[in-house]
Amino acid sequence: MSNDTRPAQSRSWLERLSQALLREPQDREQLVELLRDAEQRNLLDAQALAMIEGVLQISEMQVRDIMVPRAQMVVVEEKTELSDFLPKVIESGHSRFPVIGENKDEVIGILLAKDLLAYTTPETQNNFNMREILRPAVFVPESKRLDKLLQEFRRNRNHMAMVVDEYGGVAGLVTIEDVLEQIVGEIEDEYDIDDEGFIKQYSRTQFIVKALTPIEEFNQYFNTALAPNGFDTIGGLVSHAFSHLPKRGETVQVEQFRFKVLHADNRRIRLLRVSIRPKSIELES
Repeated sequence: MSNDTRPAQSRSWLERLSQALLREPQDREQLVELLRDAEQRNLLDAQALAMIEGVLQISEMQVRDIMVPRAQMVVVEEKTELSDFLPKVIESGHSRFPVIGENKDEVIGILLAKDLLAYTTPETQNNFNMREILRPAVFVPESKRLDKLLQEFRRNRNHMAMVVDEYGGVAGLVTIEDVLEQIVGEIEDEYDIDDEGFIKQYSRTQFIVKALTPIEEFNQYFNTALAPNGFDTIGGLVSHAFSHLPKRGETVQVEQFRFKVLHADNRRIRLLRVSIRPKSIELES
């Protein structure tokens, strides 16, 4: 029994949590249950619990689960004049851009937007040389675990990596912000141009869908007629199909759609991967 006689409210949540974990968990599921029980008893708050669960989740998630698909990458072509691609850089608001050669499989480096500041006047634009300011590109496989990627980002002080598929082609990109959002939740900033978007397509039959997507908008996008069954969002509909609050990685079939949970906490689903059968729907043009 602990000899600490201080009032419970005067001790840190970490100290109080340690008291709750005296019964050693035997596996990850038991650990999560103990953590959730500690939250129910106010030994740690909901935000701290969500972050701890996020840390546990990224050890099971792979880069392919969160990457920006190749089709949605904002890239700069090496041979493009500064005056031609600068408007794209400004409009996107990103801080880093893959620079490509003949196509998106030929990534020759990473361009930092801040490195362009020295060439924004008519006098200095003539001195611009893309090769002189490029940073080396880092390549990682789709199957790399997120916790390992985060370690590499921190160790090498990188913020972006190109994602390659099993054939060596570029499948997309991933940033350190993408990984951190799995732990702390969505990181809002003034440059998030997709804040209002709910659905992202990254192949003919594969989509990333926010669980908060209204069912009406989902049906409109896919030209389908999923019955709401009393729910407003696609996350609610999918949870109902599971008949329980699913964990990351669980899948369920709803009509022609196969839903895979990419991100969920102890309260709700947050992110889904949606797969459809080819030619089963017609997307809106």
